Amino acid sequence: MTDFTHHRSGLHIVEGGSPARPAIVLLAGFPQTWQAWRKVMPALAERFHVIAVDLPGQGDSERPPGGYDTHTAAASVHAAVQSLGVSSYWLAGHDIGAWVAFSQALQFEDRIRGVALLDAGIPGITLPDSIPTDPARAWKTWHFAFHLVPDLPEVLLAGREREYVAWFLKTKSLAADAFSDQEIDLYAASLAAEGGLHAALAYYRDAAESARLNHEALARKHLTLPVLGISSSHGSIPDMAASLKPWAPTVTGITIADAGHFIPDEQPAAAAAALTDFCQLA
Repeated sequence: MTDFTHHRSGLHIVEGGSPARPAIVLLAGFPQTWQAWRKVMPALAERFHVIAVDLPGQGDSERPPGGYDTHTAAASVHAAVQSLGVSSYWLAGHDIGAWVAFSQALQFEDRIRGVALLDAGIPGITLPDSIPTDPARAWKTWHFAFHLVPDLPEVLLAGREREYVAWFLKTKSLAADAFSDQEIDLYAASLAAEGGLHAALAYYRDAAESARLNHEALARKHLTLPVLGISSSHGSIPDMAASLKPWAPTVTGITIADAGHFIPDEQPAAAAAALTDFCQLA
């Protein structure tokens, strides 16, 4: 992908488009890195200053030993964006990236122009407390409980990161060939790197703290900035907008057709169009 630059100040940032344009910050989730947005970024860069950030512990960002609740992660992302000289920005997050984006909007609403959340249950907000036992639904969320178990996932997954990543990318996509072998290798290598698996699981293990901090923030004030809930025809959350409306009165929603959970990879043109329309009209 040309015309994008990489730099690192604690967090790994990929930047493109003119800095004179409105900024949009992109956050990815499990088991991916910033590259989840690579197909969307060129189209966005035609109108925006695009900033894709690897979350703490993700991709080429630093992997701290702790502090993976979404409010701590959000503060790190916001500081990294501010270090670029960006005073205000649009924000979009998918999966765990949406967890962080929601908490980031709660903390820095005066700096964020609007937030788009893609196919994610947010801790304490829309993420269910219990895992369904019906096999027709359990396959979408079984890993939440598994990732919470101390130490055991690391023992079972070490050396098998590629098989684990491939299951998520292939099973949760509408088309089994949505990801190439090279893409699976890329994400598996990130997870297998020193500290990568621990960091990825830590977001789940800190989800209860993330939920508590979200509740505390919402007890003070609900979100008043524009919120876009992006669902997909075959994703995990049937109606993102409906699940968010109790917490933000300015929610709109869109459903992207012919996509599973990994919307930016499966339907990048539709994802780019939805984000562009939101940022221009909100």
